[in-house]
Amino acid sequence: MSANRFSPLPLAEWRATRDTIQTYARLAGKVRRALTPRQKHWWHISLRTTATGLTTTPIPAGPFTFEILLDLATHRLVITTSQGDVWHRPLAGASAAEFCADTLTALERLGIQPHIDRDLFADSAPGTYDRDAVERFWQTLSQVDVLLKQFKGGLRGETSPVQLWPHHFDLAMVWFSGRLVPGVDPEEEEWADEQMNFGFSTGDEDIPDPYFYVTAYPLPDALPETLLPEDVTWQSEGFEGAVLMHESLVAAKDPGQKLLNYWRVVQRAGARLME
Repeated sequence: MSANRFSPLPLAEWRATRDTIQTYARLAGKVRRALTPRQKHWWHISLRTTATGLTTTPIPAGPFTFEILLDLATHRLVITTSQGDVWHRPLAGASAAEFCADTLTALERLGIQPHIDRDLFADSAPGTYDRDAVERFWQTLSQVDVLLKQFKGGLRGETSPVQLWPHHFDLAMVWFSGRLVPGVDPEEEEWADEQMNFGFSTGDEDIPDPYFYVTAYPLPDALPETLLPEDVTWQSEGFEGAVLMHESLVAAKDPGQKLLNYWRVVQRAGARLME
């Protein structure tokens, strides 16, 4: 993996564009949630990566399936069905209301009627869509996806898919220790399993620039005392976890190896402390 894959992504320079594509991703996630059979840990509401963008994966719609793709390489929203139908529109900064109306109208014409709360997408203010910023983000995200899958492949035990969560707009993967959390009802799906979460965020209220994170649940008392790799710090404001800023990879000699080493060091420490 070459260093130039990690271009600078200071959030202040493209926040409005990030918010626009996040809105589009949230709509795709709502459609997926409305029609996809439930999966544990809410894996039926997240999106997955393709070679060109973010997809809902095939969604059942009666006798056929359909898929929504946010193509961030060619800047299009594409809807395809297993019957060979194709519909697309450009990604160019449509408001939430316009984007929602166009997408749901297109689905209806294809015989698909997901029940979602349109009030969530009622904002009629025009969005911002900087194609260059989207392409820089997509090149970064696609490489992080590959590295997360490489990291996932070296872990024993159950892991989640590598998936993008529209509500926080982070690409993440969860590793499960295989043990139950003491004192928690085993039937409480969300809280019963020991786990560690590894991901990439474009930035948020806690950390206002892109970063990589590792969190653990429940957090072992000694994990914050772990000797962390270079440039990795322990975050305690807003959430607790090990953080590596995206910026530190921009000039790294081997950014992919640096990222993998960070995830591996913290995961091994967490696994030992969870025993």
